[in-house]
Amino acid sequence: MTKNRPTVSDRLAPLRTATPARIFLPGAGAAVATKANLEFSLAHARARDAVGGVLDVDRLAQDLRARALIPVCVASAATDRRAYLARPDLGRRIDDASRRLLGTLSGDFDIAFVVADGLCAGAVMIHAIPLLDAALPLFRAGDWRIGPVAIVRHGRVAVGDQIGEILSARLVAVLIGERPGLSSPNSLGVYLTFSPRIGRTDAERNCLSNIHAQGLSCMEAAQKLFYLSMEARQRNITGVALKDHSEGARLTVAAPPQQRQPGRDSGSCM
Repeated sequence: MTKNRPTVSDRLAPLRTATPARIFLPGAGAAVATKANLEFSLAHARARDAVGGVLDVDRLAQDLRARALIPVCVASAATDRRAYLARPDLGRRIDDASRRLLGTLSGDFDIAFVVADGLCAGAVMIHAIPLLDAALPLFRAGDWRIGPVAIVRHGRVAVGDQIGEILSARLVAVLIGERPGLSSPNSLGVYLTFSPRIGRTDAERNCLSNIHAQGLSCMEAAQKLFYLSMEARQRNITGVALKDHSEGARLTVAAPPQQRQPGRDSGSCM
């Protein structure tokens, strides 16, 4: 009796389970099978929708106040989404009114957090607060002086350089929605820069990417962010010269501070 020989599909099954990437899609003649084609179209539509998402600024401000942080709503020089997508340079700086507002809040801060919509506001709404919930106890246990949190509409990564410089922060951490992919439409990124100022390059930052349910968890990202922040403060550098050796590093975690209940005006930014 002849045993059933494994099919090509059987042999490829382990590869398919190892990655969410679309590999070895089933075919129908010379075309991709209808089911796979429809799944691709759906993923593409979700990615396009994610780019056009809107940041819920009031909700973020309320969540930040509840965690004893000071939210400051600012806007980039891009006046709308169309301008943001067509002119990346406008998303890298804040407008004049925002610059004047932040100037009144300048202080001696160890770190300032920036929350920007980037290319996926939905990712920010899903992951930014959970990541801060995991990271804040670490920073507060070490008595880090945390500056106001800037919430930026139509912002790109480099907008944190200007914000951090105005606030006189030694480090700036930008939490931003990443470019949506066909398998991860809601992915958050964190960019850490030492001595932020206009003109910093991407080589002078450390990036934590793919923070989402099927990628890097918020807890893991918070641990890595705190490790890199400690190393950056000690060595006065971020970027290609600062490597992530957080695996196995022992980090002291304090119990989360009691959250304040938001007041009536808690949904408003400064």
